[in-house]
Amino acid sequence: MAICVRHTMPMALLFALTVFVAAALLFLLEPMMGKMLLPEFGGAPAVWNVCMAFFQAVLLAGYAYAHWLTRLASIRLQLFIHLAVVTLPWLVLPFVPRTGEGPSAGDPTWALIALLTTTAGLPFFVLASTSPLLGQWLAACRPAHRDQPYYLYAAGNAGSLIGLLAYPCLVEPRLTLPAQGASWCTGYGAFMLLAAVCLPAVWRRHKPMVDEPATVYSAARPTIGARASWLALAFVPSSLLLGVTAYLSTDVSPVPLIWVVPLALYLFSFVLVFSRSPPWLHRLFAVALPLLVLAQIYHLFEQHAGQHYSMLRLTGIHLAAFFSAAMVCHGELARRRPAPRFLTEYAFCLSLGGVLGGMFNALVAPLVFRSLTEYPLALSAACACSPLTLWRWSRGGVAFDLPIAALVGMVCAVILFMTPWQDPEGPLLLCGLVCLFTVGRPICFGLSAAALFLVVGLFDDRHDHVIYRERDFYGVLQVNTDSDYEHYYLTHGRIVHGKQRRSEDPVERFVPLVYYHPSGPIGQVFEAPLPALNSRPPLAVVGLGIASLACYAELRQELVFYEIDPAVERIARDDRYFTYLRDAWADVRVVLGDARLRLREAPAGHYGLIVIDAFSGDAIPIHLLTHEAMRLYLDKLAPGGVLAFHISNQFLDLAPVLGNLARASELVGLDQNERTAPAKVAGQSASHWVILARSMDDFGPLARDDRWTPLADAPDLPLWTDHYTSLWGIAHWRN
Repeated sequence: MAICVRHTMPMALLFALTVFVAAALLFLLEPMMGKMLLPEFGGAPAVWNVCMAFFQAVLLAGYAYAHWLTRLASIRLQLFIHLAVVTLPWLVLPFVPRTGEGPSAGDPTWALIALLTTTAGLPFFVLASTSPLLGQWLAACRPAHRDQPYYLYAAGNAGSLIGLLAYPCLVEPRLTLPAQGASWCTGYGAFMLLAAVCLPAVWRRHKPMVDEPATVYSAARPTIGARASWLALAFVPSSLLLGVTAYLSTDVSPVPLIWVVPLALYLFSFVLVFSRSPPWLHRLFAVALPLLVLAQIYHLFEQHAGQHYSMLRLTGIHLAAFFSAAMVCHGELARRRPAPRFLTEYAFCLSLGGVLGGMFNALVAPLVFRSLTEYPLALSAACACSPLTLWRWSRGGVAFDLPIAALVGMVCAVILFMTPWQDPEGPLLLCGLVCLFTVGRPICFGLSAAALFLVVGLFDDRHDHVIYRERDFYGVLQVNTDSDYEHYYLTHGRIVHGKQRRSEDPVERFVPLVYYHPSGPIGQVFEAPLPALNSRPPLAVVGLGIASLACYAELRQELVFYEIDPAVERIARDDRYFTYLRDAWADVRVVLGDARLRLREAPAGHYGLIVIDAFSGDAIPIHLLTHEAMRLYLDKLAPGGVLAFHISNQFLDLAPVLGNLARASELVGLDQNERTAPAKVAGQSASHWVILARSMDDFGPLARDDRWTPLADAPDLPLWTDHYTSLWGIAHWRN
């Protein structure tokens, strides 16, 4: 026995190190490619969801390859084939970051998938196959412990977690994108050296795979039901991962710092459940999940009611429920793992379930649902997958669960819609208590939670007076009205992107509201006699919204809106809701496509004023706030012209970013943040604007206006470029 351990332990450590390095490279590659491609596709939060679905599909292909390869009779043939496959990624390496070459308009999902396929697909495929291959080969080499392949799986997830967290914390703040690509290639070279050492070790020590007598796990072939349960338990947390990421990145910003936290929790749950974690840990999360889901429902209701949270509390509430769901589902997967001889089949099923969950969110849900319905559905499904409950009652089947869940939904609807309470928070808590009585039956509770999510969503729609909703690649757009139907407003996520009064008086109807009110910062820019605007030069606005700024353009003046989302233009032109475009005096054009691409087509020095007002929810596409973007704006700006940036954001202070850009471009700037002194004018919302020009004289009287303060830079923050951006130092974590 001592000889066996002495010979096998170094091999196990070598394999663990190789799997660790492969996994770290794998999950460094994901956010790196997302960061490289985000500017190509408008900076939309959906870019990451599509990237995740693609990487899950390639992961599945890698596992399928591993399963096929290990079924070949000759171990030498297996090793020769894999050695050749490991060298193939050098056909596409190193990665070259691209900017400004994405599609100009429309849904870019398939263009993004094609670009990922021709760049990261092959390296990701090779790295994805490493863990199941080495696990299967290690099991065939007679390790001292039959569970070593599963510990290897946990080691791989630990490497994934470290690589993933290293990107936003260490790599992104310190390296430009070209340097990141070069460093990653060096890491892949190290992986190839480790693989070159592993393969001869397998050659020398391989023995035909024969199962030992089962002790804890049965060596019988998994049944169809077992495979189906693997798929379902992998599907739910994968869908939930993309759902919570889309929700958070819409409110903050679609950047790696926001992407990696849910993914890190997802991987950490794998690490915990496939290590020697105590059994009570699984029971703890199974008991906590129903309570956290009910808390999530209450939180979603409060958010729709206008309650504001700090970034820490906002992310904490969502991530706690997500992590509990992942622990429950992945814990069940660990409990149901098969004998080592079925390792590659097991890994393939887990990967297939993850792919189906990712594709459901990235490809199916935007076509089927008009809102982020897949997010609460996945939470409810996670509850139904829980094997443990607070208590148990009545053994009836699903036919019994359905009417109980329907009854819970009806009770909740009656309480919310038909009771005279003025404050609906109390009734909602009562609804949660009603739902809690079904916790004794997991499927029943999952259905009841789904019913409660549905009822709360319907209540919010009635409360917010939603009259139109549309969803596409760029997010969910809604047209709402107030209780007296005096105003219509457009929202993306939870953020209002324009509001118009519905009045028979055309003058009253044509007054811009919220952030664009005449007494607000941008209104002051248009109302002040800026030197560049005296001759009625062409104007450009990046971001259409409902075209509120069209009110400021004068008769026959050229005004060009640059908008990436065709759905926004359709809504802005629908005069059932908004009429700013129809009633504008100016010659208005809407140019569809990403502004970085379409602005290149404009003549140099063409615009007297360029307004950057592009938002996705509360997130500003960061590729519009880089040094290269600033050079483009200045090239299209006429002598004496002014740049205006709308940077209102609950969680990010972008003024120092613009201060650094102004310093690097030899510009001067003024800053007005109404958050510190909210306007009290009817119809106006507080906003934050920055204006830049080549000279203080270009600001005219605004240079002497006390409401505007000189724009400060931040020497301790690096300059944002197409190859470097980071949220460290500008995030309001507790605001």
